[in-house]
Amino acid sequence: MRYGLDSRQIAEAAALLVEARRSGRRLEALPPSLQPQSVREAHAIQDAVTRALGERGGGWKASEPPESEVQRGVLFARLIFASPARIPAQLAPLLGVEAEIAFRLSADLPASGKDYAREEVAAAVVALPAIEVVDSRFADFTKRTAFERLADHGLNGAFIAGAEAPGWRALELAHLRVTLTIGGRTIVDHVGGHPTGDPLGTAVAFVNAMHAAGGLRQGELVTTGSCTGMNFATPGDEVHAQFEGLGDAAVTFEAA
Repeated sequence: MRYGLDSRQIAEAAALLVEARRSGRRLEALPPSLQPQSVREAHAIQDAVTRALGERGGGWKASEPPESEVQRGVLFARLIFASPARIPAQLAPLLGVEAEIAFRLSADLPASGKDYAREEVAAAVVALPAIEVVDSRFADFTKRTAFERLADHGLNGAFIAGAEAPGWRALELAHLRVTLTIGGRTIVDHVGGHPTGDPLGTAVAFVNAMHAAGGLRQGELVTTGSCTGMNFATPGDEVHAQFEGLGDAAVTFEAA
């Protein structure tokens, strides 16, 4: 029976993911002795990768899986782009794309002795449409464990932030019509689709899960999960995500 990763094992796992990022060579898997077995271990590996690369965080992927604790992935500041964006396809070669509802903090939400109420979080954020670009340091991420994927920054490759929507509080975020087009073809056109049915609720849970880490700062982004599932683009494609009433985000993947 294994009793968890120690600091040396966390550093070794992180070093493998760092090398994969720098070299572009995909990992088949983390060695069994270095595979995280908990959210805490996956987050620790993720943080070690961020430090080793000298990256600065500009936001977070937040998720609230059923019957599990809140999970997060660091969004590197240099991989956050304003819509409409043009980025090299080789920046995130998998080119997975997901339309998401995100929030930008308009005020600090520091660590507190008690949880923030939903209304307090809503007053401190502005909603915006977004596209997450999914990539992986694993050759086939579908064959890796959920904790390995989480250690790999939740498979984030890049993030496209649309314009803030000041009137978002009047919208029913769980019931917006969302369309996703790739290369001019409509891939998704439906209402809703958020993993929990409550994008703001996911942001609230995440904010409160971050007390131990010191809270969140004004300007940080929190994206709350795919409303369209993962689809795939190819080099040269323009991807467009539209949330009715909230706005849109777009990215073009430039071929080499």
